[in-house]
Amino acid sequence: MCPDQQADETLQWVDIPHEQLNDETLLRMIEEFVTRDGSNWEGGSGDLDTKVTQVLDQLKKKKIKVVFDVKSQSANLIVCR
Repeated sequence: MCPDQQADETLQWVDIPHEQLNDETLLRMIEEFVTRDGSNWEGGSGDLDTKVTQVLDQLKKKKIKVVFDVKSQSANLIVCR
């Protein structure tokens, strides 16, 4: 196994600064995230715009981040730890 190949196999997530994403792409990603089955929102209420605003605020405060999953070739939002 080549050293480069081994490094690629151990890499799972790549952080993507949300500021580098196209505004429309980020908006669609957030909308998909907040409307996903099993989403758990405090109080269980709020319209889509409110939820999107809450997620944008969390991104700006670095409470959540955008990551790219190398294995599945998909992007997602995750809680920062």
